[in-house]
Parts: sequence; structure tokens; C-alpha cells
Amino acid sequence: MKRKHTLKSITTCSIALVGMAFGADASAACTRDSLEALTENYVEAQTTGNATLLPMADGAYYGENDLPRNITEGMLSQAITPDFTRSIVDTTLCATFTEFVAASHDHPYVIHTRMEVNDDNAVSIMESVVTDEGDWVFGADAFLGYTQAEDWGVIPEDQRDMRGVLKAAAEAYINNWGDPYLPVPHGTPCTRLEGRIYTGAKDSEGQTCTMGAFPQPISTGNRRFVIDETMGAVSIFHSFSWLDAGLGPYHPGTPASQVFRIEDGMNRYIHEVTVCTTPGCGRGRPPGP
Repeated sequence: MKRKHTLKSITTCSIALVGMAFGADASAACTRDSLEALTENYVEAQTTGNATLLPMADGAYYGENDLPRNITEGMLSQAITPDFTRSIVDTTLCATFTEFVAASHDHPYVIHTRMEVNDDNAVSIMESVVTDEGDWVFGADAFLGYTQAEDWGVIPEDQRDMRGVLKAAAEAYINNWGDPYLPVPHGTPCTRLEGRIYTGAKDSEGQTCTMGAFPQPISTGNRRFVIDETMGAVSIFHSFSWLDAGLGPYHPGTPASQVFRIEDGMNRYIHEVTVCTTPGCGRGRPPGP
């Protein structure tokens, strides 16, 4: 079982370590095939509980929910069979993202995992946002049904958006949390999957991705990206402070992950998994439609 955050577990040293790890730009000579093979290795490693299946670099950073961990003691020490996975790869950053849904496991999880590789195609950074019962509107069964029904297929080459267009569309959604007057390019249809909540359940052909107003503006930090032009997809790992406003200046914020499917420059699907570091926040319901 994953460990929830406590103030005691967070130190200035940990935050500095994370900052150094995320500050480096990936520069490996990766290929799409090599990155896709890495995501397959990750799924097998998690399924078997065998972290040695991953080619970890010397001194690699491994973390769960924004905290450094020993890879042999974290989630990869457990054998968890997924009901569904979806991966995207970024040949510019030499990075991968995988959505791992284990709804039928005796302890259900929805896990988002991001990896970067170095010049030797070894994993230099691996980080996961791990959610389970009690996290923000968690519901693995519902999440599974909705995500596996969506079409995230390869986009024809002549219809693909440029990298900057994809990044701008995804970031506009998060930037809007801090300023609700900023425009967000949501398409029609556009649906949002947040834990067990699926806005498309009300109107699958409408634009139901627009968020309502938050009690206070949210400013996210420490954004890390995976952008896949072939799939029209963007992953953003980040942290924000709204759920954890009272936890003090050394708390890194709420670990969260968004992944977007973007078509013709417009958001089509948005998924979110968010960790509750404040007891009881998982009983909440997100604002919006």
C-alpha cells in the first residue's frame, strides 16, 4: 500500500533532490520503438513486482507522489495486474507516460507514471502519481470503464498538431485554474475524467470540460511534460496547493497528473488523478459540469 504524505516525511533535502532531478533536460538519442519498449517493460515490472526489469541508470531518481523512494520498497515491489494501460512517448524529451488502471486488484489503484531516459537509454527519472481509496474522487471501476471506451488512436500524419500547439492547449486548461478568464481551447465534444467522475456521462457529444470557479485561484508548480505528436497527447505532472493550504511552507503541494488527448488544436479528452494529502478530501466532488 502506498504511503500518504505527512509533514514529517518531507524535508528540505528531499525537495532539493527532486528539484535537481527535474531540472535536467533529457538529451538521449531515443527512438519511438525504444521508448514504447520501455513502457512495455514498466507494465511487466509492475505486473510481476520485479523492478529489475527496468534499465535504471546509476544514481537514477525514483519517486512516488512527489517524494523520493527506494524503488525496491515502492509500488514496483508489488505484483499488480492491470485491467488497462495506455502509454504515450516523447522522442524530443526522451520521456514516456503510462496510465495504469488496476480496478480488479484486491487493492485497486490508478497510477500515472512518467519516465525519462539518458543517452544510454537507461531510466534517469521515474516518478508516479499513485492513487487509491481516499484520494480525490477515487473510483477505479468507473475510471476503467470510461478510459478504455475512449479513442486515443494514432492520428494521421497530415492531421497532427505541432508540438507547441499541443502544449499550449494542455497548459491553457491548467493556467485557467489561476485565472478563469483565460481562454481554453476545448473542442466539441470534450469530456473530462477525474477519478470516478466523468463529465461525458451527462452529455457525451457536448463540451463538458470547462471547469467551474475554484474557491481560490490555483497556481500549479513543478510542471513536467510528455508530449506525443503521433497520439495528439500531452501529460503534465505538477503540484498545486489548494487542497493542502494549511500544511506549511515546506510541503511541495498536492501531487497531480493530467493527460490530454488533443485533436485539431482542441482538447478532446482530459484525465486527472490527484493524491489526497489532506484527510477526507477524497469525499469531495470537483467543480464544473
